[in-house]
Amino acid sequence: MIRLNLVLLLAVLASAFYLVHTQYESRRLYAALDRAQAQGKRLDADHEQLVVQRRAQATPARVQQLATRQLQMRPVTPGITQYVSERSSAAGAPATGEGAR
Repeated sequence: MIRLNLVLLLAVLASAFYLVHTQYESRRLYAALDRAQAQGKRLDADHEQLVVQRRAQATPARVQQLATRQLQMRPVTPGITQYVSERSSAAGAPATGEGAR
């Protein structure tokens, strides 16, 4: 009878330790999940902020301003436009190959 009681006591103790261990793991995993979800929300907010900044940087007025200031570009006018035709570019090109010597 004493042997049976000891075996049952050991089984109860093992079960109790296992229960404590699983509860600890459960809480640890829940905390990790909560941290990961919070980080996901922060990353989503950062992504939205970057999308807004990209849209602000790519507005036509800002692109025009950068092209004018930094690249010294100017609007197209008929007075400064040069038209190239296929005939004039082929006739004015130097001949290459063996017959050009």
